[in-house]
Amino acid sequence: MIPPPFDYVRPSGLPDTLQVLKEREGEAKVLSGGYSLIPLLKLRLAQPTLLVDIRDVGGLDAIVETDDELVVGARATHRRILLDAAVGARYPLLRDAAGGIGDPQVRNWGTIGGSCAHADPSADWPAVLIAARATLVCRSIDGERRIPARDFFVDTFVTAIEPAELLTEVRIPRPRARSGGAYQKIERKAGDFATAAAAVQLRLAADGRIEEAGVGLAALAETQFAATDAERVLTGGMPSEELFRAAGDAAAAQSRPAADTHGPVAYKRAMAAEMTVRALRRAVARALGQA
Repeated sequence: MIPPPFDYVRPSGLPDTLQVLKEREGEAKVLSGGYSLIPLLKLRLAQPTLLVDIRDVGGLDAIVETDDELVVGARATHRRILLDAAVGARYPLLRDAAGGIGDPQVRNWGTIGGSCAHADPSADWPAVLIAARATLVCRSIDGERRIPARDFFVDTFVTAIEPAELLTEVRIPRPRARSGGAYQKIERKAGDFATAAAAVQLRLAADGRIEEAGVGLAALAETQFAATDAERVLTGGMPSEELFRAAGDAAAAQSRPAADTHGPVAYKRAMAAEMTVRALRRAVARALGQA
């Protein structure tokens, strides 16, 4: 199909972009990598009257690590994140997710900000950011808002971004010592959207117990969400297969999958548990320096 007519602008900087979004508030869609938006335009599932192409807006694709966090620009591509030295050294959760998105062409052009703003319930990044307790930064001409990832993803294709705002960066806390993360998903074929997926970020105490745990699930509800029941099961527990299975069962019970061509509800709940267990095994191994 062919999209309906729309206006097109390509601002050269962030101030111009924010001004356009304010002037055409509620009418505009932002184009970043395009792998989420273009198919919706062709199918007429999205019908903006203005398309704002931000490819020329500088400073939105940087990846910078500070003592406290990793700051990832919204236009950083999946490939750029995958190949970043800091990500490779200290953020295995992000590396897992970036390496499993789509195919090389998608990773070369698709962006973390585009994925998060699109908010497909089967996308990888939202679950990862929820598990990592990341913060997403939105800018408008009126200022900046910092939104916890756990509050950002509202519903299917719905986020906390206001119509005149632009998602500019993602901030991920820098893992402390004895931390580990992992992302596991099951898909029909390599590079496909997940049938079920689990992201885990945890930290072990000096005695080996799980001191902090974040678990994010994808493709298992109307949007990605924190498996808080599983987190409660894990916190304070000694890593073991029994504990992992209990957390997986809690994650499955909290999930709200719908039956579709990927499988029935019972199968998806079983995969929610299994992906959580697999992610926990790998995250703990990484926290212990064994993987």
